[in-house]
Amino acid sequence: MPQPSDWVRRWSHLVGAGAGVLDVACGGGRHLRWFAARGARVTGVDRDDGAFAALRADLGAAAVELLRADIEAGPWPWPGRRFDAVVVTRYLWRPLLPVLAASVDDGGVLVYETFAAGNQSVGRPSNPDFLLRPGELLDAAAASGLRTVAYEDGFLDDAPPRFVQRIVAVREAPGRDAPPRYRLDGRPGAGPTLNSPPGKDSA
Repeated sequence: MPQPSDWVRRWSHLVGAGAGVLDVACGGGRHLRWFAARGARVTGVDRDDGAFAALRADLGAAAVELLRADIEAGPWPWPGRRFDAVVVTRYLWRPLLPVLAASVDDGGVLVYETFAAGNQSVGRPSNPDFLLRPGELLDAAAASGLRTVAYEDGFLDDAPPRFVQRIVAVREAPGRDAPPRYRLDGRPGAGPTLNSPPGKDSA
């Protein structure tokens, strides 16, 4: 069974039990399984529903919302709906970047990781349409009113070697007297998690 992305696991402490998580281009559902096991309510969308039957069997039909849709050719399936967390890995369709960021609820988080410029020198994908330009996720987050908590853009020399860009960006909940302090080490119990009440954040 494929393991969750290291980036997603590192920042999962921001997603509390009961949070609503959208996994975009969810594929085999590795991140749906990961967040469901942590007590989240999970929603996945993909244009290939080949893994959906196994996901429903593993997670229970009531525990997972799955939708087969071509989000590049058709309308966005959830206009106006917002999620506590939006997770995207190994997927890029530029016209959707504003939609994905706008789908993050107040107090919620965007966790995004995919291939970046330079990857054409080591393998696939090599089409620039599917490779993030330098700083592109930073710009997309800022344009949508999200605050970047963590960002990386560079080369990973593992299997397979690849160039990646990844971001964690939050939509600050209104009514806070001061910005919350997000733990960078991901230790269990460190806060805040999503939608923590104002004034209840831990250091």
